[in-house]
Amino acid sequence: MKKSSLLLSTAAALAVSIIVAGCGKTFYFAGRVLPPSGLVNRVLVAIQNPGSLARGGLEIMDAHYDTRFQYNNPSKIFNISGYSGALPITIQSMPEEQIGAVYASGDGSFSTVDYQKETAGGGQSGLPGASSSIFVTRNQAYVFAASQVNHVVTIVDRAASVGASLSLPGVYRISVNPGGSVFLAFVQNSDYAYYGLKLNGTQTLAFSGGPTTWPKAAVDCEPLNAPKWCLFQVQSPDATDQYGMYYGAPLAFDRPVKALFSNDGSTAYVLNCGPECGGKASSISLLPTGPMIFQVNQQSGKFPVTGTVQNIPIPGGSSNALIDSSTMYVVGQQLLADGLFTGNLTVVNLGNNTAGAPVSISDGQPGTMSRIIEADDDTLWIGMQKCTNGERFAKGQPYGCLTMYNTVKNTVTMIAPYLGDATGIADCTGLHKVYVAEGGQVYIYTTTDGTSLNNFYVTVNGTAYDVAYMDGLSDANNTVY
Repeated sequence: MKKSSLLLSTAAALAVSIIVAGCGKTFYFAGRVLPPSGLVNRVLVAIQNPGSLARGGLEIMDAHYDTRFQYNNPSKIFNISGYSGALPITIQSMPEEQIGAVYASGDGSFSTVDYQKETAGGGQSGLPGASSSIFVTRNQAYVFAASQVNHVVTIVDRAASVGASLSLPGVYRISVNPGGSVFLAFVQNSDYAYYGLKLNGTQTLAFSGGPTTWPKAAVDCEPLNAPKWCLFQVQSPDATDQYGMYYGAPLAFDRPVKALFSNDGSTAYVLNCGPECGGKASSISLLPTGPMIFQVNQQSGKFPVTGTVQNIPIPGGSSNALIDSSTMYVVGQQLLADGLFTGNLTVVNLGNNTAGAPVSISDGQPGTMSRIIEADDDTLWIGMQKCTNGERFAKGQPYGCLTMYNTVKNTVTMIAPYLGDATGIADCTGLHKVYVAEGGQVYIYTTTDGTSLNNFYVTVNGTAYDVAYMDGLSDANNTVY
């Protein structure tokens, strides 16, 4: 876009905004209040080392005009005021609640962002340092974090201002359901999954004598002398449930890494990473969520309910996924005969729990969490990291870290040229474009055919690592949650 055209467009927008302001309207949709920036299509960019004196920043882009400045004042740049995290790497975006939560790896801080006020809240207290995976529930009641360095799962009850750190050596990922009532933890290079329970008074008393008084499947209960929380293994090594009941079923998991949840909340779909994480076979395990609800006296049934766990084989790889109604899009890396891995997308019908044939997409680092999001024009966007480690690069084939998949036509568009790791994707709903943090910079692509748009006016100082559409219609517009 030429600068002259940009100025004409922004001038027209200014006239419209003045008219709207003259009518006394200060909101734009869903009752949301117009933010201080005056922008109605905002993309939040997590930037590392934006300046010589700053290790991290959160900058706001105007996704309508694709600029990092005010349409009538190029010197006016918008930021999240008060943010001071070092090396931000993930944005958990919740546009329905008008908040975001940003994790910074440089100082281990986890800070909320008020989308309406465009300001940052204070960092979350009670965390034991660096987190390899961290989430806040949508109702803001709890924060769950996995610290691989400290080998603990930390639960912060924000309402009560108390927390607990449960020992789990090697833990590196956490998954939380949208309702904020179930969380699962996963250990690297392990075939087990874990979930937490908040104890009632009777349980606290019964388990207060230490490990010998805990149920067989409990791996830790804290605090030891009067435990409030326990962490349970979903399937015990001795084939007993959490109450010591023998069910004789084989272990269901093969290097589990993440869980997604059905629309009705009754089922947790556990992604088994398999070969790309050092295991044997990739698949999806279906677990009932009832027994795993952590609120006091809210659990239903014993785990697993039937004694067996249903698995759906996913030969193409299963390390990340997205659910849309009765369809799950599963992304992973498949081990080939030559010892290299190649990227695949598998479409799973959740109505009959069957998987289609794998579709070739961008390669990536095995076991590394990819980015996946739905966008306009029936497209699915997948971002990979370390795509130079895959089959395409090794064999001199065209490659890149970003893929666009049309869910209606079942066509794949490999986005080229290679620009580096695709570490964040934001769907600008209704604008037919996505913003991507790729190779440390911000790029824009159309959802109609995957072509790139001019990113000159959104180029940032520093390293862009994640992006989020602050004005998304729903919390589903999120590549990390």
